[in-house]
Amino acid sequence: MHLRAKPWATDWLAAHSDIVITQGRATEQIGQWQKLFAKAQPIHVEIGSGKGQFILGMALAHPEINYIGMEIQETAVAIAARKSFDQVGELPNLRYIYGNGNGVETYFEKTEVEKIYLNFSDPWPKTRHESRRLTYKTFLQSYEAVLPEHGEVEFKTDNRHLFEYSIVSFMNYGMRWATTDFTLDLHADEEKVIGNVETEYEQKFMAKGQPIYKIKAHF
Repeated sequence: MHLRAKPWATDWLAAHSDIVITQGRATEQIGQWQKLFAKAQPIHVEIGSGKGQFILGMALAHPEINYIGMEIQETAVAIAARKSFDQVGELPNLRYIYGNGNGVETYFEKTEVEKIYLNFSDPWPKTRHESRRLTYKTFLQSYEAVLPEHGEVEFKTDNRHLFEYSIVSFMNYGMRWATTDFTLDLHADEEKVIGNVETEYEQKFMAKGQPIYKIKAHF
């Protein structure tokens, strides 16, 4: 979903370049991301962080992990970063990349990222747009290039078609998961919902009674 441009976004991002890293700077940061955080800790990346509710919630809940939210829309990343900054100041374990999630291996070295989150990604329903889906094989190849052996991709969506497509894509790529890492209705499972941090879209679809699909797949 494309957001309407905010007149303050460009200037705010420029004034907070220590929190939001531009795509150009991000490619130069490869292999050195730990230097941007207060402590050297495992790095988790959310690709397509939107307005940032999930990545902020995770950073607050898990101070032992360093988080990076990646977002291609200027307005969205500005809203996300300003919201977190206004609420809690500059978190020592949270940074953002204003850039394209396609080709994450240009930003990170192998094993520099421990886990990747994909939350309510654009389903790109038309067949001719298949290669734009964040669970398409070329994206999986990029994720594998930065994750450790058996690295994990956690995927949540409300879109049944995209979920089924992603399951097949994961399997075809050789990824696997345990039965406990898979659900067709996240919020109906009392065990799986423990520790779940909701996104804006997740709350919206839950309110409509739609099931949330989730899987944690490993290379």
